[in-house]
Amino acid sequence: MTDLAESIESMEQLTVAWRAMVLDRDADADVRDLPGVAVRWADCRFAFWNAVTLTDVGADAELLRRRLALTADIMRTKKHPGFLWLFEDLLDDGARSVLEEAAELAGLEYAFPGTGMAGDFLPVPDPVHPDLTFARVTTDEQLRAYADINSRGYGFALEEGRDGLVGSALWKSGVHAYLAMRGGLPVACAATVAAAGRLFVMMVATDPEWQRRGYGEAVTRKALYEGSRATGLTRATLHATVAGAPVYPRIGFRPNSPLHFYGLRG
Repeated sequence: MTDLAESIESMEQLTVAWRAMVLDRDADADVRDLPGVAVRWADCRFAFWNAVTLTDVGADAELLRRRLALTADIMRTKKHPGFLWLFEDLLDDGARSVLEEAAELAGLEYAFPGTGMAGDFLPVPDPVHPDLTFARVTTDEQLRAYADINSRGYGFALEEGRDGLVGSALWKSGVHAYLAMRGGLPVACAATVAAAGRLFVMMVATDPEWQRRGYGEAVTRKALYEGSRATGLTRATLHATVAGAPVYPRIGFRPNSPLHFYGLRG
């Protein structure tokens, strides 16, 4: 794939995967594909399930301004906060040069960066880590543990993560979600799900107390191994945070589009 094609793929993977996640959380969620704007908004307390992304390819400065204004208007109608996920490589040079100004004018503020990644490297070996065993999430108790690791890893209140995951049937069956267990203690988690012919990695986190021990990489490899074995898929995609960005190339992922997260200005 060309770099632009991978950036388009990265954006489309978000729209496909998040449709399933958001509708799983709320069958009446706001899932719309507007001109240049995809809305995937569960309006729950877990901010990652409240998402908007821009879908134009090669948007210029004026189009970007209009899309950002619409995005902010949509976000203002919601009860709970969420994020605009903006894939930088889908903008033309002029739009990139005015992005900061245009976002501020629309009433959006920069939250944090990310990176789209992909690779054709599946299957991977079944991982082994001397400290860990792995458990697939199949019970409400395990799903609550998965949510709590994400909340602690990303700095959310525990109730926010639980509002995003606890009670889900999809996460206990259609998603290949795994806990890394150190003895009887869940310390890290990762999940994969089939999305438009790719295996999409999501919600990778390590409890802050247990970071920098290779636990996140190990459980990601486990989710990839089991997801690929179940689906036969050979290409994987993900959206990495700053903390995860150095880890995933060791598995086989290659960075594509820089990703910017924006929220409404308070």
